[in-house]
Amino acid sequence: MQSDSSSSLNSLLIAMEPDSLPGSSLPIEYPTVEPIAKVANGNSYSEYRGRFPYDAARSPEQEQKVEGFRQVLERHRGDRQIVIMQDFPDPDALSSAWTYKLIAQKYDIQCDIVYAGTLSHQENIALVKLTGLPLQRWTAQSMKGKDLSAYKGCVFLDNQGTTTQLFASVQQANVPITVVIDHHSMQEDIKAEFVDIRPHTRATATILTQYLQAGLLKLDNNLSEHVKCATALMHGLRSDTNRLMQAQEEDFLAAAYLSRFYDSHLLNAVLQSSRSKQVMDVIERSLKNRIVQNNFSIAGVGYLRYDDRDAIPQAADFLVTEENVHTAVVYGIVHDEDEELEVVVGSLRTNKITLDPDEFIKEAFGQDAQGRFFGGGRSQAGGFEIPTGFLSGFTENSDYAKMKWSVYDAQVKQKLLRLVNPEQNYPKGVN
Repeated sequence: MQSDSSSSLNSLLIAMEPDSLPGSSLPIEYPTVEPIAKVANGNSYSEYRGRFPYDAARSPEQEQKVEGFRQVLERHRGDRQIVIMQDFPDPDALSSAWTYKLIAQKYDIQCDIVYAGTLSHQENIALVKLTGLPLQRWTAQSMKGKDLSAYKGCVFLDNQGTTTQLFASVQQANVPITVVIDHHSMQEDIKAEFVDIRPHTRATATILTQYLQAGLLKLDNNLSEHVKCATALMHGLRSDTNRLMQAQEEDFLAAAYLSRFYDSHLLNAVLQSSRSKQVMDVIERSLKNRIVQNNFSIAGVGYLRYDDRDAIPQAADFLVTEENVHTAVVYGIVHDEDEELEVVVGSLRTNKITLDPDEFIKEAFGQDAQGRFFGGGRSQAGGFEIPTGFLSGFTENSDYAKMKWSVYDAQVKQKLLRLVNPEQNYPKGVN
């Protein structure tokens, strides 16, 4: 557990790349400044800006966001809220939701963190198990029998309601959207009491950490829950910035702040979790099936079980490391036996600075009948989900299953290759 500011930054670097840096015992002297006290609605809080050299000075716009967030929390004091993550939450979503729950507790707001999909990435499973992260899985089917009247508000973190099956149920129950905090591009017009969407910020964990830095919750090294949440935030920030290699100044400042509280040994335990055989099989399939054109690696991996869905982004992470490849797209048909649904799921990873994943995916796959895009992205990563509709459902006829996959495989490749090779045309499918 980190409790000494003089060693926290060194521990942070060690956690980023274990055993890569020597230890240091040099003391760090921090300048002292007077606290800046603020009063709003009769409630005061203090911040010690500048007390540590890696505390960020907030802009007037950020100050307004902090105050607006605090006022919303105050207005909903004593409420019960439902915090909804995307169907397949990643470390950024998991840690941000937990942080919101802890902040809300200071205002006597009770939060239930829920998701509709599954945790299949080994690091996500390890994070939840090792930290005791409080979340519940609510399937779309189980939501039909739930009474949501106790919830006075709905919160979306690291998503905007477009990547969760639970959004429709919340709408039908007339649960108002209270808070939306996200770092992805705006998906559609959101009517919420408080919205903080920052497409140029690398991680939602960075945004939530900034709220901690602003004094909405004072982390305590002596509280196990705080230490574990700080560790989760560090993992979320690290994962969405590619081990801080794509981090910006605000991400480094957030990581430096968290370095005072997180547990480096716990983080290492999460990062050292092993890949499952199923994930390795999907990576093997992606290597076997990939085509490379104009430095794009494109691979269809066929059918996957719902629980193995997170193997797709892991395969994309692997393919993008190939020499002379700057962008990788991996996709497959994911089958949910519980809901009897099939969805074409894909992930994009890129090292090309001039390629915008959000723009690329939206242009490639377009929108559904309601005008919602089938996918989107953020810096250097993106994803898409396309329902198979009438063609959903497995069949015992293997020839039919192969034929269906060949159609979807050719169609996805066609849509991608018309952007990868715009001077060519693929009207009759792709070999």
